[in-house]
Amino acid sequence: MKKTLTALVVSLWLTVPVFAAPENTTGTNASLTPEQVEAKYTHAIEGRTAEILKILDLGNTNQSAKVHDLIIAQYRALRAWHEANDAKLLAAKGDTNALTQIRVTLKSLHEGFIAKLSAGLTPEQVEKVKDKMTYGKVQFTYAGYLAAYPDLADQQKQKILELLRQAREAAMDGGSAEEKTAVFQQCKGKINNYLSQQGIHPNKPKPAVKPATDQ
Repeated sequence: MKKTLTALVVSLWLTVPVFAAPENTTGTNASLTPEQVEAKYTHAIEGRTAEILKILDLGNTNQSAKVHDLIIAQYRALRAWHEANDAKLLAAKGDTNALTQIRVTLKSLHEGFIAKLSAGLTPEQVEKVKDKMTYGKVQFTYAGYLAAYPDLADQQKQKILELLRQAREAAMDGGSAEEKTAVFQQCKGKINNYLSQQGIHPNKPKPAVKPATDQ
């Protein structure tokens, strides 16, 4: 009974999206004035930034203030980018060249942010910022795969982490929690395909191994 329940939980984990709290709070209430919308958005990104700084636990007040300003500026820059380009992305859907050209500036925005963070933080601290900006989905999803496939080889585990970290880079630039979640859902599809190519399938009974016997 316990094994059956575990298999059911794993099956659900593999197919059901992992939802996050709403991120983009602008425009969610038509009755708000522009000033109120802005105040609501500022409150939201200040709260998220405070959570990141709490995890970083920087002892230097000046350093903490610089990181705070970098993160706030990035949230605002991402909002501005999506407001200016989301309609263009939708119109260019299916046109790879057009989509690539539109996303060039987003890539530059992303790389610039990481470079500025890296100038004042250790690689481990930058990782924490990335994880917090994407709701910790890398470790959460990775832990789910380890639970679903307990016999993965080290190389396979490394590949899963590699794909999840690539997804995290893209998810960091999402304009909403839903966009970030969608990126990781697509990543799970890639991981599942990879595992399938490796001959690994969920809930598939493992072939019995004949015990060694003396001849």
